[in-house]
Amino acid sequence: MTAPESLRVQAPTPRPPSWRAQVPVVTVVALGGGAGAAARYAASLWWPAAAAGFPWTTLWVNVAGCAVIGVFMVVVTEIRAVHPLVRPFFGTGVLGGFTTFSTYAVDIRKLLEGGHAGTGLAYLAATPLAALTAVWLGARSARWALGTTDTKGKESL
Repeated sequence: MTAPESLRVQAPTPRPPSWRAQVPVVTVVALGGGAGAAARYAASLWWPAAAAGFPWTTLWVNVAGCAVIGVFMVVVTEIRAVHPLVRPFFGTGVLGGFTTFSTYAVDIRKLLEGGHAGTGLAYLAATPLAALTAVWLGARSARWALGTTDTKGKESL
């Protein structure tokens, strides 16, 4: 037997967290993003790319950042519980500020506008391929180094 509609208790609708609850997350993302962006800028100063040449610095910064995110995500999701602010600080903030897919887009535009369509198109294809490969290799290497396997005894990824 069911209660009449007027007597049924309605489940409360979940409310989004208040803005105050988000302040610590936004703060650590901003701090991490500043640190990552500073590291990326330092890389561009240490290894400047030629104006019309292949943008190697941006490519390798993106590849390195993607490899680190592969390792990092294995560690924080499969190996060790970490403080709730570590992932937003390092994963979103530091690595988000370090990798620079906006610069990747600007580099492509500059190469195409400068009459270097072949280089621009090669860069357009190489960056996402290299970045995805780096994430995969980073995660696989972390699992191998840490000796983690899936439930069937085979190595994951």
